Amino acid sequence: MMILLSQETGAKAGVTHPGWKSPRRVSRGPHGGVRMPLHVLPERMAGAAENMAVDFLLLRRYPQTGHARFRAYGWHRPAFTFGYSQKIAAVRAALPEAEGHFELCRRATGGGLVDHRQDWTYALVLPRGHPVGEARAVESYRLVHASLARALARAGHAVELKENCEPDACATDAPGICFRRAERFDVIHRETGAKVAGAAQKRTKEGLLLQGSVWRPALGAVDTGRLAEDFAAELAALLGLDATPCGWPDFDDDEVAALTEQYGSAEWNEQR
Repeated sequence: MMILLSQETGAKAGVTHPGWKSPRRVSRGPHGGVRMPLHVLPERMAGAAENMAVDFLLLRRYPQTGHARFRAYGWHRPAFTFGYSQKIAAVRAALPEAEGHFELCRRATGGGLVDHRQDWTYALVLPRGHPVGEARAVESYRLVHASLARALARAGHAVELKENCEPDACATDAPGICFRRAERFDVIHRETGAKVAGAAQKRTKEGLLLQGSVWRPALGAVDTGRLAEDFAAELAALLGLDATPCGWPDFDDDEVAALTEQYGSAEWNEQR
């Protein structure tokens, strides 16, 4: 069975949500039971098309639809991904030359061209109805990146959110190369100003998918195991949930294979 992929509203669209309040905590049961979980999935490595397929399945086919889910993952081979709305000709023109073979895959989310060769990658899915997922795109972007900045600061990294963007960056919505220039509410290095983290979003009737990347060369040595644990804890605090490690979801193998094939196809990657 093939899932049709649909267009994404840009992650940077909208304005700051003026009436934002901290997310409501899920009420406890009659015996003081724990809050609802944030499912923290095992880390896995895959090719670019399969990684994009799995993230989309986490949004569309997760067995426990009412639970938030988070995963960090790696790449079998050098890879770049690019935003749903980007033109393939512009993407190819921006790719590095003579640096060996790499995979190239269009995401279902927006944003720009992302180099995954030295990054740390994650995906977060919030079910429909969660207040962070229902916030304006720019506000959910800010909140998740603030949590990521706190997680990085725990390990001693000098980072902060970029509160303002340069006039030329604010004047255009056209996505480019992700780590070449920081935009509003990206995570940046406090001392060098280098962009550390960016993300892109997709909203559907099932909820919000946020795909994010941390550019490790901007930070120096990064303990990615600790980062995954600290970030999950910060996200749980933001969302009013309990970070709960869990097993891999029981996706249909044929559906995973079909969607992976779709993400790897020329029809998908060269559609515009």
